Amino acid sequence: MGALEAVILTIITASTPLLLAAVGELVVERSGVLNLGVEGMMVMGAVCGFAAAYTSGSPYLGIAAGITAGIGMSLLFAFLTQSLVSNQVATGLALTLLGLGLSGLIGEAFTGLPGVKLPKIWIPVLTDIPFIGPILFGQDILVYVSIALTIAVAHVLFKTRIGLVIRAVGGNHHSAHALGYNVIAVRYACIAFGGACAGLAGAYLSLAYTPQWIENMTAGRGWIALALVVFSTWLPRRLAIGAYLFGTVWIMGLYVQGLGIGIPSQFLSSLPYLVTIVALVVISGNRTLTKVNTPACIGQPFVPDR
Repeated sequence: MGALEAVILTIITASTPLLLAAVGELVVERSGVLNLGVEGMMVMGAVCGFAAAYTSGSPYLGIAAGITAGIGMSLLFAFLTQSLVSNQVATGLALTLLGLGLSGLIGEAFTGLPGVKLPKIWIPVLTDIPFIGPILFGQDILVYVSIALTIAVAHVLFKTRIGLVIRAVGGNHHSAHALGYNVIAVRYACIAFGGACAGLAGAYLSLAYTPQWIENMTAGRGWIALALVVFSTWLPRRLAIGAYLFGTVWIMGLYVQGLGIGIPSQFLSSLPYLVTIVALVVISGNRTLTKVNTPACIGQPFVPDR
């Protein structure tokens, strides 16, 4: 039971940054914008979060710094794609390259230094319950934030007027503009929210998952978050299931390596990415489901009438 508990706790920790980054990108894509710079925003959130936490000694200031870094990177993307109407795919890729390079430069002075770990919550009596207590009531605060964010996004998108506007902008931006909605402003807000979530996910990596700074420590998680949005067919509930599924694959690959089973470590390391490819192939086969939920204007530029 102790070993099973440890594995489950590790899976939750590995899944949380995927869920945080993916739920932000889901909102961005629902507004009709495709931001491929999630990896760059995550790694900037990781290095800025670590630097702020190490300098101040407070992991919560690190979280704030990670969110700020993610928003800053996302607003750069928003300015280029929404105000200057640059190509969203090319700009997103450039944002990732910028984030990877800039984070390496900023983090050079922090490589190898001990990090400030985000503490876990302890609730008297409840956390002490064997097996269940540490899993349900002994996580760090960002695990609960990721779940709450997913529930909140699902509610806002499908139960509120704000969500209706976001989906309308993503579904047909010309019609939304004709009805009087500021398409550019809505997309700016959604992009900033996605950047905040990506920066938070990156900060989680350097403050909770592995409390240290390692160059390129996101290790492709931003790309998996992008794939998760498609995997979930733009639905928050499926997104949460997918994030924990991919987190399980990630950790089980490491666990099998630790058992010394005769499977090449290279194959086990590539397993999460292979599962991502297989999942996308399976999802693309169901064209009806994908067509119903895919924002019709995703990736398309919008220039308001003058």
